[in-house]
Amino acid sequence: MSMYNPPHPGEFIREVYLKPLKISYRSVALKLHVVPSTFNRLIQGQSNISSEMALRLSKTLGRSPESWLAMQSNYNLWQAKQHLNLDEVEKLAIA
Repeated sequence: MSMYNPPHPGEFIREVYLKPLKISYRSVALKLHVVPSTFNRLIQGQSNISSEMALRLSKTLGRSPESWLAMQSNYNLWQAKQHLNLDEVEKLAIA
């Protein structure tokens, strides 16, 4: 079942971890061992979660790496469905 307009994982991180816990993105970036600008792009929704980042987020924030990747995949798929016109795409007839 697909979620209606799922949040970008960066928005989720901002709303569930950074804001309520009053933690700066720079301090989380240091824990992740990534450049702060890299993590900032993620929480601003300007970059996607890679497999490597999913592993880092899992260790630092919790949740499984698979759940971070699934969240990114759900967001990407929903966005694609909103912008991609499939009217001319044809089904392959298999005998």
